[in-house]
Amino acid sequence: MRVFILCTGRCGSMTFIKSCSHIINYTSSHESRIADIGQQRLDYSDNHIEADNRLAWFLGRLDEAYGDDPFFVHLTRSSQRVAESYVRRADFGLMHAYKNGILGYPERTKYDAIDVALDACVTIDANIRFFLRNKSCTMQLSLENAAVDFGEFWSRIGAEGNYQAALAEWQSKTNTSEELAQKRRTRRTPLYRRFPRKLGRILTGVPMYVRNA
Repeated sequence: MRVFILCTGRCGSMTFIKSCSHIINYTSSHESRIADIGQQRLDYSDNHIEADNRLAWFLGRLDEAYGDDPFFVHLTRSSQRVAESYVRRADFGLMHAYKNGILGYPERTKYDAIDVALDACVTIDANIRFFLRNKSCTMQLSLENAAVDFGEFWSRIGAEGNYQAALAEWQSKTNTSEELAQKRRTRRTPLYRRFPRKLGRILTGVPMYVRNA
């Protein structure tokens, strides 16, 4: 059985997979196929647990590939806390893509970053709920109640392994915004390599009528 962890991101998906690493009858990974396209993007082996917030944008294809066979987990966290975390990453990743690609016309988006982040979270969670409405094997796991909910998850997928070690993983924070900021400071890309990207962001903010003049 395949297990998919669907979520907004910034809600404990990496910790979830660290917990699952103590399961011996399933493999598990976090965002393992994000560099693939086509059939390979969703080519997950059986008896595998995958956490990838981007799967929320592949739900139609996920249904076509696997139908009602997998076990689906909707991993959640307070939308306010998720949005606050995404605001600290507003210039790249999901937030940048949502504002500039999904919403489009960023010069017309006059809302605060927190409002855009909340809108993204509400949209993703709604997509997931809609997808799961007719699925047989589902559960919701709340980050705020992970110590209890993970036990239900362990039981429902028939997991085998070191349950106490898996549960202990939820006591430590993983992939925090502070850790990411530190990594970005220590591996900062040289200016000559960052310039094209910065120029693209500047041009993105130029009003459409100027770009099309």
